[in-house]
Amino acid sequence: MVDVKVPVLAESVSEATLMKWHKKAGDKVKRGDNLIDIETDKVTLEVAALSDGVLTEILKGDGETVESDEVIARIENGSTDSKPAEKPKKEAPKQQSLPVDETPSATPKTSPAVRNLISENDLSAADIPDQDGDGRITKEDVVNFLDKNPQAKKPEPETTPEEANAEKPEIQKPSAPDVSETTPLPETTLDDRSEERVKMTRLRQRTAERLLAAQHENAILTTFNEVNMKPIMELRSQYKDKFEKQHGVKLGFMSFFTKAATEALKKFPVINASIDEKDIVYHGYFDIGIAVSSDRGLVVPILRDVDTMSFADIEKKIVEYGQKARDSKLTIDDLTGGTFTITNGGIFGSLVSTPILNPPQSAILGMHKIQERPMAVNGEVVILPMMYLALSYDHRIVDGRDAVQFLVTIKDLLEDPARLLLQV
Repeated sequence: MVDVKVPVLAESVSEATLMKWHKKAGDKVKRGDNLIDIETDKVTLEVAALSDGVLTEILKGDGETVESDEVIARIENGSTDSKPAEKPKKEAPKQQSLPVDETPSATPKTSPAVRNLISENDLSAADIPDQDGDGRITKEDVVNFLDKNPQAKKPEPETTPEEANAEKPEIQKPSAPDVSETTPLPETTLDDRSEERVKMTRLRQRTAERLLAAQHENAILTTFNEVNMKPIMELRSQYKDKFEKQHGVKLGFMSFFTKAATEALKKFPVINASIDEKDIVYHGYFDIGIAVSSDRGLVVPILRDVDTMSFADIEKKIVEYGQKARDSKLTIDDLTGGTFTITNGGIFGSLVSTPILNPPQSAILGMHKIQERPMAVNGEVVILPMMYLALSYDHRIVDGRDAVQFLVTIKDLLEDPARLLLQV
């Protein structure tokens, strides 16, 4: 027997949650097969089979909380003749007599109410599109599917009244089922008064805890400014094709902001510092976190030693982290540390916001939507592409003067991008 154990978690992570078993007890497995996904406070881990054999026992089911190095299943090495021969015999009648059971196993992320609705309308969960893309079918998904495919609702009203009439020949009793089954009462009820209770992911729980702690433990203040994005946009438009051809990655705005923030941090080291009990820790390096939105929530992977990175290096690393976030492949090392954070709410259309600190960091920069606005330039009104910037900072160690001058430095560098190259 080989024990399947929870991987050794990071020191700051004490527990994890089992997300979904990809194998069932009795299934044959090969070395390297992904048995189950495990969600921690920061990342999603895969637990692979350590040897060929049969998954004889699952000790912890989906959704259960486990600890580091805990045994969650057992695999019997090699191929045995007794147990594999007995289990197909027990499973065969289930496949023949209960084909409906395939729906819950194929769509594990459905609530009982959703499964009842699918069963009532004689549907297959595999045919219903998941609109949110999170692997969960909701009542709204089912209702929308029925609205777009009215033929899917026809078989039930045609058969049920006949069965009711055959069993109950009375005149008054069939009339009630006919009305309830031909009118869309179940749909309107679900549409107007539907509820669904979904457990928060461990990542979202941890994020909520950190946000509350940040507000309670830090003296957060936010200062705002605005930047004329026309110089950056013109420079990007002029060189984006050559940049992509030479470096194999698109030239975005984030690399300009990352470089500008790094230069500003050099001038105002207190904003790159953090508090450790009664001490202020000044960091001699620049590890900048880039907030990335994923299906599981917000994650902040870290760009290490940004002052040594080129524009192309920054863009490539951001693309790499974005792909890893979508595939749930970010590691603990990718998310650990960081001396400063940049978040871009503008990609979602945010015009102005106050970002929350990412402790123990002392500041976070918020980017927003680029919007054309009338601006006064040399006594004339000119339409310019403007962006609001927001800097939230810990007022316990960062004075208002430093915060404002830091933000003005970023503004000046972005409005004259040649200074980024000359570092002046």
